[in-house]
Amino acid sequence: MEDCIFCKIRKGEIPSQKVYEDDAMMIIKDIDPKAKNHFLCIPKNHFKLLSEMTEEDAAQLARCFKTIPALEKELGLEGGYRLIVNQGDNAGQSVFHLHIHILSGQKMGWTPA
Repeated sequence: MEDCIFCKIRKGEIPSQKVYEDDAMMIIKDIDPKAKNHFLCIPKNHFKLLSEMTEEDAAQLARCFKTIPALEKELGLEGGYRLIVNQGDNAGQSVFHLHIHILSGQKMGWTPA
């Protein structure tokens, strides 16, 4: 998608603070953090919703979920962490390229919308 901010970051057209990258994903620092540590894990394939995933997309997403805990020290996950995947407008999805928010580094309570 030519207007997708995450696709532009992937292509190097927009700078980001990359923490990790491989052939399936990248992890960057969120520019508007909601916790002491706030990262975005972004699959390289562009799709908006879980319901739109192909088998290849699902395999990339599975790799994301396996890689995140393997980066425990680099991401500051030692005391626990929260993963968030917003799906659609009502859930607050503002970038329409599926991504996983990784929040850590502090005690987090439950705050429903």
